[in-house]
Formats: sequence, structure tokens, C-alpha cells
Amino acid sequence: MKKALTSIVLILFCLLYAEARKPNIIFILMDDLGKEWISAYGATDIETPRIDQLASEGMRFENFYVMPQCTPTRLSFATGQYPFRHGWVNHWDVPRWGGGIHYDPNKNPSIAKNLRNAGYKTAAAGKWQVNDFRVQPNAMQLHGYDDYCMWTGFETGVKASKKRYYDPYIHTKEGSKTYVDRFGEDVFTDFLVNFMKEHKDQPMFLYYAMCLPHTPLVATPNEPNAEGKLGQHLAMVRYADKMVGKLVDAAEKFGLRENTLFVFTTDNGTADQIAGTINGVKVKGAKTRYSEAGACMPFIISQPGSVPQDAISKAPANIVDMLPTFTNLAGSSVDPNYTYDGHSLVDVFYGSSRMGPRKFNLSMGGGNGAQLTENSVENQFNFRDRVVRDFRYKLYINTTRKPDRLYDLEKDPFEENDLIGDPKLGEKVKELFNYIKDHPAQDFDPIYDPLGPQDWDKEIEVQSQVWKKGQPEEHSEL
Repeated sequence: MKKALTSIVLILFCLLYAEARKPNIIFILMDDLGKEWISAYGATDIETPRIDQLASEGMRFENFYVMPQCTPTRLSFATGQYPFRHGWVNHWDVPRWGGGIHYDPNKNPSIAKNLRNAGYKTAAAGKWQVNDFRVQPNAMQLHGYDDYCMWTGFETGVKASKKRYYDPYIHTKEGSKTYVDRFGEDVFTDFLVNFMKEHKDQPMFLYYAMCLPHTPLVATPNEPNAEGKLGQHLAMVRYADKMVGKLVDAAEKFGLRENTLFVFTTDNGTADQIAGTINGVKVKGAKTRYSEAGACMPFIISQPGSVPQDAISKAPANIVDMLPTFTNLAGSSVDPNYTYDGHSLVDVFYGSSRMGPRKFNLSMGGGNGAQLTENSVENQFNFRDRVVRDFRYKLYINTTRKPDRLYDLEKDPFEENDLIGDPKLGEKVKELFNYIKDHPAQDFDPIYDPLGPQDWDKEIEVQSQVWKKGQPEEHSEL
């Protein structure tokens, strides 16, 4: 009997120890920022010391791909699927443009659900935009987040909801309201720090979808006198860097740093109104474009004592890899009811594999090409253009599913010399093109059960009609 009790105690101890050793995961996603604004990547027009600290204490990736625009990237992160599969191949502000479209928690994978099912406490803060909280006030919980503090996105008919920085309009479990005399990023990070404090004895997944430095350009609390596009952009990036440091410092304070994996990246390149210098070269922002400045983003991981320090990885990695990677770290498995495009990068993260499972990288979903019809939102093109690259070459594929352009990124990083007609590279074109041979001939539309008509749909319908008449700037991303 005594021996049996001892065995039971030992088993329980091992289970508790295994649970305690699950790493906390803090995923930070900045909004609209290319490598040319991160000094760890050679940016010389700014210094980002707290982001650089993560790089020096961890691993910096050179070949991390996202989608070139907000919604395609964020849904690829959430689902572990490429846009052609989850259907959000264009940017779409759900609370602004409506149409009954939404990220449906009953029909799509969710990274937060996976981690919550694996025993993690989950929280999100920042930008969402793929559900309308007026219609689905508990959408974040349905997607797997135990708690949340989100900018609602611009809700049609609600003027206050435009604000994400000063006097931000934010949705929590208590509902949506304006936070008077507050700066949005401070509200978000205070929420996340409090969540860390409350759950420091449990494994945690925190998703910080930072609003900075997306337009509208503003001065910040640290630099209230910042002026002009460049001056305010610089101030906003520096404030974002401060927010990263705030979360790192909190992890240190609560004794969590060594068991917390920080993952830092951005959703797409910088807006084209801003240019920065990287390694002596002036780089214009390339948001919505498939150039490296629009699709190949900063990606830094850090966990002292576990992730190799001051390391540089050339392993191909993609935003769709986060769901299987984080699920693997949690000691769980993905939902077998869905098809995924990502790969687990755990071996790369912790140094046991140099190049990882990927041979190719893909980006798609640049520019808007969706329209609201009577029944749903539909993609303008049956097959959205996309790019595929390996370690050296990058192939552009057009909307007719044909190879279009080819670049040697080793010799031509700014893609100035198209090699598509070079007979010596015919096999390389075939090799890259074969990566998409199993992609469907027609991309999926977003997968959801439509929501009922709302009071503000008439205003949305007017906007949609303007857009159909050839004025897509009316639907530019806020």
C-alpha cells in the first residue's frame, strides 16, 4: 500500500513538473514595419534597443515570410493555413465593411483554442478586426482566449471606434468603451502585465497584436512634440520598442523569463509613404507588395538558457508555422479535422536543427481584390497572385496561374533583374512552381456562417457600391 501511494505521488509530481515546464509563449506582432526599422537588422535611421535585446539574447531569422497585408497575415497566424485555404486572401475590416463575413470560430482552426486545450491560460490584446464585437461580443472567448483587451476596429456608425491611440475605443469582457486620456498601447500592455501576474503559476499564451506604428501617424506620450510623417513614425516605432521592453521586464519581475519564449515579428512591410535605411541602402516601405521589403519580415525569438543566444538563422520560416510550433511546444497536437500548411519549428528554435523542415516559402494576398455581393464577400480573382522562394531564387506567379518573374535574391536582393526567360533556369522555375501544384485552381472564400442583417448595413452598402465603381481607395486599410 505504501509503495503504491509513493508511486502515485511520484506520478503526480512528474505531471505537475511537466506542466510547469511548458514554456510560456508571448507572441508580439507589430503592425506595418519592415526590417529597415529594426536596428538589429541593420537599420541605421533608428535604434530599437529592447527589440535588439531579444535578438542578442536569442535568435534572429533572415528568411521569415508573412503575407503582404494585414488580414491575410493575421488569419494565417490564427489558422496555420495559407490564405488560399482559409479564404482571407484580401484585407477586410469586418466591423467597417460587414456583409455578415467574420472569422467563424466554429468552422476554422484557432491557435488559441489549441493552446487553451493544452492547459494554457490565454490572453490577447491589441488589434483584431475580423469579428464585429457588436454582433459577437464574446468572439474572443469563442476563438480560445480566456481574456482580452482589443481595439474594436472602425465600427461603421461608431465615430469613437476610429481611435486606437489617444482615447482608444477598446473591447473587453465588460464591453466596448473609450478609455479617456489613455494611450492605447499602454492600456494593452498594462492588461497583459496584469494577466501575467495573475497567472504566473500557470503556462500562458499571450498574443500582443500591437497597433503601432500603423497610421494614423501620431506623436507619442514619450515624444509629444514629434512632427511630420517621419518624425511621428520614428516616435511610434520607439514607443513600440518600449512596449516590448515593458513585457520583457514584467517577465523578469515575475520570475518567468527563463521559462518564457518571446516571439517578435510584424504583419507586413512598412507603409509606402515611409522610407528607411538598412545597411546603407534606402528602402521604401513595401506594404501590400511581394518584394522582400513587403513579405520577408523581422522575426526574433528569445528564451535565455534554451534558445541559442546571439544566433542568426537562415532557416525558411513562415507565419503559418506558428500554430504547429506553439502547439508542439505545449505538448499537444493539432486538430485533425483541419488541413494545415505550417510546420513545427521547435527543433530550429532550440538549436537541434539548422535549416528546419521547410525548403520553400510562400507569400500571397497583397493588395485588395475582394467585393461584397448580395450573399457574401467574394474574391475578385479565382486565383490570387503569389510568390514562392527557396534559399536563393524567388518566383512570381500571376492570377492566371503562370510563372511571371524570377529573381536571384543572392545577387539581386532588390529584384531589379528578371530572369524568367533565362533557359539555364528553366528547371528552377519548374521546381519553384511545383510547390503550388497542389494548390486549388480557385482560392477558397472565407469560411463562415453569415450573420444576420445589421442596422448599419445601409452605410456599408453605400461604401461597397462606391468601391465597385472603381475607387478602391475608399476601402484602404485604416
